[in-house]
Parts: sequence; C-alpha cells; structure tokens
Amino acid sequence: MRMSPTPVLPAVPVGDPVPGVERVVLSLNAGSSSLKFGLYRVVGASVEELMSGEAQSVGEAQSRFEIRYAGDEPQAQASAHPELLHRPGLAATLAHIREGMAHRRLPAPQAIGHRIVHGGPRLNRHCLIDDVVRHQLESATAFAPVHMPLALALIDCARDQFRGLPQIACLDTSFHANLPRVASVLPLPRALRIEGLRRYGFHGLSCESILHRLGADCPARAVIAHLGSGASITAVRDGMSIDTSMGLTPTGGVIMGTRSGDLDPGILIYLLRNKGYDANALEQLVDLGSGLLAISGLDADMRRLHRAGPGDIDAQLAIAIFCRTVRKQIAAMTAVLEGLDLLVFTGGIGENDAVVRAAICRGMSWVGLELDESRNAAAAVGWSAQPAEIGAAGRPVRVIVAASREDEQIARCSERLLAQRESARPAARATA
Repeated sequence: MRMSPTPVLPAVPVGDPVPGVERVVLSLNAGSSSLKFGLYRVVGASVEELMSGEAQSVGEAQSRFEIRYAGDEPQAQASAHPELLHRPGLAATLAHIREGMAHRRLPAPQAIGHRIVHGGPRLNRHCLIDDVVRHQLESATAFAPVHMPLALALIDCARDQFRGLPQIACLDTSFHANLPRVASVLPLPRALRIEGLRRYGFHGLSCESILHRLGADCPARAVIAHLGSGASITAVRDGMSIDTSMGLTPTGGVIMGTRSGDLDPGILIYLLRNKGYDANALEQLVDLGSGLLAISGLDADMRRLHRAGPGDIDAQLAIAIFCRTVRKQIAAMTAVLEGLDLLVFTGGIGENDAVVRAAICRGMSWVGLELDESRNAAAAVGWSAQPAEIGAAGRPVRVIVAASREDEQIARCSERLLAQRESARPAARATA
C-alpha cells in the first residue's frame, strides 16, 4: 500500500521532568525471544527500581522466569510455562509479574511502557497507544519482522490484563527522528522513499539512557557504540543523533550475533536468481543465519567464541571481523562529527568484554583515542555502577563504559508523556 509523505515530528524531550510528582511505571521490553521488565517509581528526574526480571529462552522447554527485588539477591525459578511469551503464554508471564508485585506489596503501576523497536514512517516519537497507534505499529511490522509481532502481542495482552491503564509506545527510532536528510535519505527513487524507505536508526532508548546519565558531562561530539546481540554505532552532536549505522531495519550496519549487517545488494539478487531463495529464505538468512554465528559455525554468543580459544580459527575470525567492522563505523562517525571527544561502550558486549573493547580501539591513536589496559580490564559497570573511564590519561578522546538502562528510560519517557497529558487537560478545559 502506498503511503503519503508524513512530516517528521520532534521526539519527546529527554529533559524537563515534572518536579515532585510521583508515578509508578511498569516497563516491558520485548526482544525477539525474551521479555525484560521493571517496575519503577519516578519522581521528577529520579527513577527508583522496585522490581525487575526477565523471561528467557522463549518457546523452549528450558524457558525460565527470573525476578529481582530492589535490595535482594537475584531469585530464579524454572517457569511452569514452556510456551512462555507465545499466546497464551504472554498472559501467564504478565500474571507472574503481577504476582511478583503482590508478593512484596509493591505499588500498582499507573502506566505500562513498551519498548517498540520500529515506529514505521508514521510514528516517530514516543506516544500513548490507542487503536490508531496500534494499527500504525502493526503496519511497521514489515520493517522489523523479528521484533514487532511479539511486541504487538504484548501490547494486546497488557491492555487486556491492565485494563484502563495508559499504554505507552517508547520507540527505539524516536531518538533518530531528526536525522539530517544527508544521513536519512537512502539512494533510492523518490517513489520508494515516499513510502517510508529511509534510514531510521535503532537502539534509541539505549542512547537516550546514556545521555541522561552523562548529563552536562557529555561533550559536543560523542559516539555511542551499543554492542550486543544487536549492535549499532551512533554519532551524537550536542545531544542529537546526526548519523547511525543501522538503516531501514535493525539488520544493517555492523555484523551482529545472527544478523548480517551491511551486505552488497548483489548478494541478495544472486541468491534470488541463482539459488532459488525467496523473501522468507532471505529474511531467515540475514536476520537469523548470518553474523558471528555464520562466520564461526559455532555460536552467536561472543562468550562462547572466546571460550573456543585460539585454536578455533573460525571463531577467532568472527571476533576479528566484528571488531574490525565496529572500528570502521566508529571512524566513519568520527568523520561525520569532524572529530571526537567521547566514545561510549554499552550493551552486553560493550559493557562486559574488555578483550573486544581493546581490539576495537587498537590502532585508533590517530584520532586521539587510546585505552588504559589496566582500567579497561578492571571496568565493571553493573546496572547500579557509574560509568567507568577506560581511556588513557592525557589523550584528547575520553573512552568510557556505561550500562545501558533501556527499561529505566522507558519509565522516564512514560512518566513524561503522562505529565504532558495531564498538563494539557486544564488548558483544554479552559479553552472549552
């Protein structure tokens, strides 16, 4: 279906919280096969975690449900629902979460915030979910087919189980909504571009959370390297995204655990024409059968590749290619920024893998970037820890490791939207 052009709207601002107003928000962060959640008390700029957890190994016999309460040691229990996160497993998962809140007599949420990977061409800012927004999110499934079906099912289930509560879509694409045209426009005919084919960018909630934590300590030119099973590199100038490695979908950019990253389009044409691939087979290949998994022939998990040791040539090659593509993107973003003041490592690999961080930064002294080996090896940035400085002293580019707090950012954005809605009501009544 052809879509008319839609003006890009500004993202909901990260700053300017409403002081003194307390709200409780349940954050739901659906991946392709997992669900992270957190219950947060939000007062102005302060966000307090009350409870968090994750449903893992979705759809498998060994699926697990883990719940953690603020101040407690983690508690984990095998889920009684192997079908977890597949209908009707979603209802069971949300029931587990509700039981967890009741068990500790935690306050009930006043809103549910959902991480949404792709808002599509018509949604480019965090927003309240109504039937129209729900339909627009469904239309965006074509752009993120691995993530969106589960996210939509979760919205439907949450609207059913938490009747009457505002449901809020927190878009990963929102942070990049105001990319300059030189970065967002793809080299395609106008007829395709007006249907929404452009660079969107992802991991926006992660970027927002990093910038919130840095506050005034964030310099003018920063690169955020979100490295995990999904990975992207974003150039940030004065707190705004001006370029990013992912494009129309979360498949592009650097290589990832099972995703290809950027490919010569001719490869896809070759597979269609000469190998009998269809769209489904291509989607399976580039989203689930490529990246670290394909190169190593072993695993998509960087930890497993490290454990394979130097004797496994393919595993070592996969690690080397990953580090090389990330380094190339950091260099490209440095060129876009016309220099670099700060490099931030975040995401599961970025926060925990000192070997990969060192390999990425090796040979980048030409941009003024150099690691301190002992700082890098010792860096530990658990959820509650402050960002860790790992750059060599006296170098012009700071390098830090900072934990990504997407779920906390979902709570913060949700609270802001509730505050905006409430502040608009008196104005509307006065106008009437």
